[in-house]
Amino acid sequence: MYIEQLIDKGYPIKRILKDSIIYEPGMQPRFVYFIKSGEIRMVTVSEEGKEFIQGVFKSGQYFGEPALLVNRPYLAFTIATKNSELIALGKDDFFELLKRDADFSMDLIKVLSNRLFYKSMMLEELANEKAEHRLETIINYLFADLASGESLKVTRQDLADMTGLRVETVIRGVKLLADKGLILLSKGKIIKK
Repeated sequence: MYIEQLIDKGYPIKRILKDSIIYEPGMQPRFVYFIKSGEIRMVTVSEEGKEFIQGVFKSGQYFGEPALLVNRPYLAFTIATKNSELIALGKDDFFELLKRDADFSMDLIKVLSNRLFYKSMMLEELANEKAEHRLETIINYLFADLASGESLKVTRQDLADMTGLRVETVIRGVKLLADKGLILLSKGKIIKK
């Protein structure tokens, strides 16, 4: 919705190749990025090189606004996981959009609240030692936007990166959850009941 308005106002579309970094930790925020097409992954990387997914952003969504709002350096990498098309909205234009469009402002509040909820949930889960519980929580969270019978569009590696678990642990955990009847599996896909 907002992407079409930005295009109509003449904002240029930047084409980003898969695996390109949009921004990285320590950079000062200058833009909010609206995704016309593609997918962007936000990750933090430990000193050992282990990635932890902070979020995945898809067509019609935007990212980069928290650091811009508080004028603090970025804390994570954002990387294109597919060839993508982005519209970069500068700080002044972003604040003007917030002032003049109450619907967009309310949407932003909902988006930030959802992200805060996710982060709080994941902090609680990371404190929980039981891998199975972590896995069940993130799967149920991801199911929230799906209808019954739909499958999750994440890999076992994605689930590992989201929960801080090893892929092998995720594979065993998914099978255990299915054996207990807590999730459905069909041809390796995790299906919402």
